[in-house]
Amino acid sequence: MKVGLSIASASFESDPYVGAQSIIERAREANQVGLDLLSLGDHHLTPINYFQNVPMLGRLLAEWQAGPVGCLFLIPLWNPVLVAEQVGTLAALTKATFVVQTGVGDGEETFKAMGASMKTRGADLEKKIAIIKSLFAKSDSGLQVNPVPTQKVEWWIGASTSKEGIRRAARVGDAWYAAPFLDTSKAGELLECYLEACEALNTKPRPIIRKDVIVLKDGKKAEELGDQLIEKGYRGMQRDAVIVGNPEQAAEQLRPYKELGFSEVTCRCMTIPQKEAIETISSLGEVRSLINN
Repeated sequence: MKVGLSIASASFESDPYVGAQSIIERAREANQVGLDLLSLGDHHLTPINYFQNVPMLGRLLAEWQAGPVGCLFLIPLWNPVLVAEQVGTLAALTKATFVVQTGVGDGEETFKAMGASMKTRGADLEKKIAIIKSLFAKSDSGLQVNPVPTQKVEWWIGASTSKEGIRRAARVGDAWYAAPFLDTSKAGELLECYLEACEALNTKPRPIIRKDVIVLKDGKKAEELGDQLIEKGYRGMQRDAVIVGNPEQAAEQLRPYKELGFSEVTCRCMTIPQKEAIETISSLGEVRSLINN
């Protein structure tokens, strides 16, 4: 099972510089450990500091040489030409596979502010993905962008519990990017839907799941931090959806997802202090070894 890292781009630090440096430090640690992916999210109109993905990922690529690079673009909110140009430029900074993570997005206020429609977001996603792919392929559309990626570009389509979204992942994506709040029971149920859709479409399945984690040598401390966050309503998640404990415990909690068929997991540190976040990232290399041995 591959283990990657999605770095949380939000920061509760009052000084933006301090928050930005903490993200850089996390990327540096992930590179040192040799994790399988580095990625950033996509969010807008935030009440706290949120470092936007394109400029921040450009900076992080100075720290990252370990493997593939991912960037979430909630494409219904974006102009497809702009996404193509931004991805082309980011991809020029690395030789690694570039992963475009995407989905329909949510939030009426955000959609309105970005000039997008919640009502058509599914159709808009598919239409804009097709445009971006055609721009990368330099098809005869009358439009061109440069540079375009010279390496492989993968499309990970996020879908939580929507079966139409999961079928979309099978239809237009290279992978289904499963939501972090899924427990093993719900993940298994939705995985069956994805596999059925892939079989019907004669496409190769590739299920990947994202998980929020705290992994410390002191497993009890990790559990206490995790329990405190869940009690406060952390992202609306239940305790059995997050991965919390020491490396051995974390591997044991992730193993059922591997047994279901998820070949990759992208981990994100829960909202914990920087010291514990760095230890968590450092521990993910050990977790990967334990899962695969």
